[in-house]
Amino acid sequence: MKGLAHLTLAATLIAGVAEAQHANHHRHLHAKRDVAKRSPEVVVKYEQGPTETTYVIDGKTISADEAKAGLADGRYLVVGESEPVFSPPPPPAPKSTTQAAIFVEQKPTSSSSSSEAPKPTSTAPPSSNTSTPTGLDAPFPNGTIPCSSLPTEYGARPLDWLGIGGWASIMQPDEKKWTPGTMIATLHQTVSGGCTPNCFCSYACPNGYQKTQWPETSQGATGQSIGGLWCNAEGFLELTRPEVKTLCTAGAGGVFVQNNLPGTVAVCQTDYPGNEQMSIPLETLPGQKYTLTNPDAKKSYFWKGSPTSGQFYVNPLNVPVEDACVWTSPTNPDSAGNWAPVNMGVGKDVHGITYLSIFPNLPTSHAQLDFDIEITGDITAPCALKGGSYTGGGNGCTTAISKPGGQATIVFSKGS
Repeated sequence: MKGLAHLTLAATLIAGVAEAQHANHHRHLHAKRDVAKRSPEVVVKYEQGPTETTYVIDGKTISADEAKAGLADGRYLVVGESEPVFSPPPPPAPKSTTQAAIFVEQKPTSSSSSSEAPKPTSTAPPSSNTSTPTGLDAPFPNGTIPCSSLPTEYGARPLDWLGIGGWASIMQPDEKKWTPGTMIATLHQTVSGGCTPNCFCSYACPNGYQKTQWPETSQGATGQSIGGLWCNAEGFLELTRPEVKTLCTAGAGGVFVQNNLPGTVAVCQTDYPGNEQMSIPLETLPGQKYTLTNPDAKKSYFWKGSPTSGQFYVNPLNVPVEDACVWTSPTNPDSAGNWAPVNMGVGKDVHGITYLSIFPNLPTSHAQLDFDIEITGDITAPCALKGGSYTGGGNGCTTAISKPGGQATIVFSKGS
């Protein structure tokens, strides 16, 4: 199976979108992102520049049709793309030099403060997708649990459909060792089996919670993100941030998803830091309301010294989680998984302000979502996707929670 590089070249003027991230996986994806430099002082005028998608394998450019065919029949494999995302213009705000490195725009703000929102809760009935493990707040016993066992009793959430023992991703350094303080040049990704010695094994947390473990001083030398526990040479799991004793921590809270549709909708969060595949699910059922993870920048992964936030893929109605929260959907290859029609960005920045964005998954997908999305609640400005058009007529929209302790609900509906 050959590795396919999916290169997206985009010129954007949003402060805080990811700069080039170069994932170097042996015989797998080599993802390169070239984004125009931006001044953090640019606040008012935003434009989306031209975008070109290029597919490269073994140094040779191939057509999009050939790439898609190779992915469909299993000849090619794409691993952990981190594409720069165009975040729509946020509401006006005072200038600041704060930038976010990945995913949703961390909008420039003043140094206003905000009280902590309540811990995430869900009004949905208990289910395998929303339940909280009993050991979620228990300290992880470093170096005593075998790598063959996903530590669900400490909060890790199994993703069984990925075929890697419930883990979100498994990455092995080329040198087959981890030396804290040393950057890692090359990573090999496991696509079947389980967590084995000398690998970083990334995991999912329950909805409303975020992962706490990643090797802060041993990230990818060319920008790859690396996350999860370390499986040592003896086959036991070790914390990669030993000063943080738990595997998951509560997000900032205050953000919910309400499904007012007649069927299910799978919302898939990227495994980040990790292979960055959209594999962490929130399956929303008709008539139910759920907590959406709102990453707190102060407790989240920093990419090259800049805070990050969360990215979610919104799939069409009634696509099951196992067909939606994967890279290439076996049932909906043109409109689910990496090709889902819509992305959402959510995150609480370092100043305590939560921002929410909805925008098309361009240039990757041109599929149309078969329902409407609207952000409601304590927000600073309207933001919705209705009948295929975004609020303001632009290419997506952004809003923010307007007050300390406020809440925002992302509503899925059929519209009028």
